Amino acid sequence: MNEKVIVSEDGLNKLREELEYLRGAKRREVAKRIKQALDFGDISENSEYDDAKNEQAFVEGRIKELEQMIRNAEVINKDEIDTTKVSVGTTVTIKDLDEDEEFEYSIVGSTESDPDEQRISNESPLGRTLLGNSVGDTVEVEAPVGVIKYEILAIKK
Repeated sequence: MNEKVIVSEDGLNKLREELEYLRGAKRREVAKRIKQALDFGDISENSEYDDAKNEQAFVEGRIKELEQMIRNAEVINKDEIDTTKVSVGTTVTIKDLDEDEEFEYSIVGSTESDPDEQRISNESPLGRTLLGNSVGDTVEVEAPVGVIKYEILAIKK
């Protein structure tokens, strides 16, 4: 699948750094663990060997995933971001109309989302609902607690 991956320049650099680490230091570390486990002898009942081979499969799978993400990356150009509408790369201030609370979120591609850092994916329910809306618009988001209404107060880069 060649689905485009929306990322910032920083996000793309982080993907490249992780790929470099996995291809280099992590592969060597796993290979060393496999060699040490083989030194224990019979691999048919060798849990260290099984664990190391499982880790190797995980690392190789992640390498393939990262390579594909980097190949299909669409980098968001900060200079081209339109702040008249919510889009990937913008930071939006919203107000929960029921609770009278304000929140600020950066809208990012799914690979960079981190709710603890107020970075929400454009594919999340809230992110998807906010996309394309402008300051003053009211949006409704379906949440486990029911429908939540937000007003968009500000959009910035």
